[in-house]
Amino acid sequence: MGRLLGLALALVVMVIICAGLALAVAYPNLPELSSVTDYQPKLPLRIYSADGLLLGEYGDERRRFTPIHEIPKVMQEAVLSIEDSRFYEHSGVDYLGVIRAGVAQFGSMGSQGASTITMQVARNFYLSTEKTVTRKLYEVLLALKIESQLTKPQILELYMNQIYLGQRAHGFAAASEIYFGKPLKDISIAEAAMLAGLPKAPSAYNPIANPKRATLRQQYIIDRMLENRFISPEQHAQAKAEVLKYKEPTNVPVHAEYVAEAARQLVFGQYGAETYTRGLQVYLTVNSGDQMAAYRALRKGLMDYERRQAYRGPSAYAALPADSKALDQRIAEVLAEHPDNDELKAALVLEASPRKVVAALPSGEQVTMTGDGLKAATSGLSANADPKIQIRRGAVIRVIKNAKGDWFITQQPEVEGAFVAVEPQTGAIRALVGGFDFAKNKFNHVTQAWRQPGSSFKPFIYSAALEKGFTPATVVNDAPLFFDAGSTGSQPWEPKNYDGHFDGPMSLRRALAKSKNMVSIRVLQAVGVNPARDWIARFGFDRDKHDPYLTMALGAGSVTPMQMATGYAVFANGGYRVNPVLIARITDSRGKPLHEASFAPPDESQRVIDARNAFVMSSLLQEVTRSGTAARAQATLKRNDVFGKTGTTNDSMDAWFAGYHPSLAAIVWIGYDNPRKLGDRETGGGLSLPVWIDFMSHALKNTPIVEMTPAEGVVNVGGEWYYEEYSPGRGVSSVGLEDAAAVPQAPSDEEKKSILDLFR
Repeated sequence: MGRLLGLALALVVMVIICAGLALAVAYPNLPELSSVTDYQPKLPLRIYSADGLLLGEYGDERRRFTPIHEIPKVMQEAVLSIEDSRFYEHSGVDYLGVIRAGVAQFGSMGSQGASTITMQVARNFYLSTEKTVTRKLYEVLLALKIESQLTKPQILELYMNQIYLGQRAHGFAAASEIYFGKPLKDISIAEAAMLAGLPKAPSAYNPIANPKRATLRQQYIIDRMLENRFISPEQHAQAKAEVLKYKEPTNVPVHAEYVAEAARQLVFGQYGAETYTRGLQVYLTVNSGDQMAAYRALRKGLMDYERRQAYRGPSAYAALPADSKALDQRIAEVLAEHPDNDELKAALVLEASPRKVVAALPSGEQVTMTGDGLKAATSGLSANADPKIQIRRGAVIRVIKNAKGDWFITQQPEVEGAFVAVEPQTGAIRALVGGFDFAKNKFNHVTQAWRQPGSSFKPFIYSAALEKGFTPATVVNDAPLFFDAGSTGSQPWEPKNYDGHFDGPMSLRRALAKSKNMVSIRVLQAVGVNPARDWIARFGFDRDKHDPYLTMALGAGSVTPMQMATGYAVFANGGYRVNPVLIARITDSRGKPLHEASFAPPDESQRVIDARNAFVMSSLLQEVTRSGTAARAQATLKRNDVFGKTGTTNDSMDAWFAGYHPSLAAIVWIGYDNPRKLGDRETGGGLSLPVWIDFMSHALKNTPIVEMTPAEGVVNVGGEWYYEEYSPGRGVSSVGLEDAAAVPQAPSDEEKKSILDLFR
């Protein structure tokens, strides 16, 4: 007996000696603890609207760092109950647990177990996941070192912000938002218990992917919280019975994908790779209400155009089983490959005839379309339809529901569009939509699409003419013109007016309202092509993208919608060029300001045209929205303080409306990425103007009507505005009257109706 006792004592001494030697060798080689003592978590870039709604999040790790005093007690207690109930009692290591883990290591190589929260912090920051005795020893030593340099609350704060919890979420604050769609401060006991079950195996206990397994673990944690006296029996019973509601993963409160991506690029240009790890919080100038109004207006405009196009057929075809149980599974499988596009839903046809189509949505809901709901796809429903476009059982189609709840067959648009609205006084971008669908096409048409502006560019030519003595009353001949190749830079050119008619002499005011091409060309001839190119550069246009030919009068150069917004803002704000601003401010993860934009009113150093030029041009552009090609604007909005110009390029390849209110300039462009005809009767007034009106009806809803204040240096004579030095008899009185004027062609009654219907 004594001999056995001696052997045991010797064994203990040897263990102590070995442990001491191990400590002597290993402890000096432990890493510095700067990663935990000066914790700098990888925090994602978050982008917010001006009114505080999250628009985008970028970074490999989704994390919202939360100080320990802001983490709810119930969340802390749920974690302690399952991970380390003696956390505040031990010194970082549960020695009995370590011995058990060591035995398991030499035996079954099973779970190591007994890892305290401090040991998990050591492992997460410094060690690999391999299961070896050496790694376990370092884990223990690091835990002891961490406990010697940090307080218990600091250690728990590290753990609760660093731990991975699935769905790219690091930390419980991020997990609460991702799984439940709520801030951590609002968490319930049952929700806290569910989240507390994730650290052990985030994938296995994911409540969305594995609800049964996750619920079993959650219920066990609630029991542990009662055993540890963290909750009362009443709270225990309530938590066990609570039915959890999870956040819908597709829930997007604001469609601002193009805006968020533009902001991300700007921030990355300044901060580089740190953009995605510093927890930068970026607040934009975009208002969420205006953004959604722009998004809806542009999509509606593009979908309205799409309804007038030939039906191109289903997206795909799938074989469907006859068995109803197998059919439901097949519907889910097929439609998973054709995700919904917001209000544009994918549907699988179950029954099709020329009079009725029954289709299933991804949810399993069946919708029926008859009558008007089939019109867009009539060609695909006829008995002799081309097999490539035929709608039959198994076809994957697109459907949309109107305000009354009726379903219609439609198709995903091939046409694209752009919308941008800026505040003329500050340059603050209030709304930006770069295309129909960011997921399908990430090309931002607002900033990246160089297109011909057509007649929407004419105001800048007219503005140049005002400085050369032209007035709104100057009479210019709308008569035919012919140019040889030297005048156009390419080939002989015989321009036409859109309506095909020449109306003879008319005032500059009437010519712009009716968008008369011959008048614009004669005006540019009088101004001079190169002086005009210099003038348009004042508005922010690239001089080199407007060739020195008379075709510039009709908008044959290249612009972006953002440039057009900047240019029209000059008229709106009284003559100042104000650069567009998207980012209002940037803060670090704790709210410390890093950047703040200035939104002071423009000063004289930013003036690019006289106030009187801007005033007279606004008077002319007001006439366009009152009686000209954009008369629908004032008539629909029932206000006269809106100004703008339609634009349709040659062969109707681009459709524009560029307009403003003194408080907001907004631009709409519609066209194909690979330019092609929109259609013989498709114009800026018919396509883009309705989008602008839809947006402005929202943006100006509570805005009082603004009366124009005459600028210094203008006089009103006979109801018309003039520069003082160019009053009647002193400025340019007429242009081109010596040219042979064509006899105006009297249109037929049918043509009259057609012309009235055309809004360019």
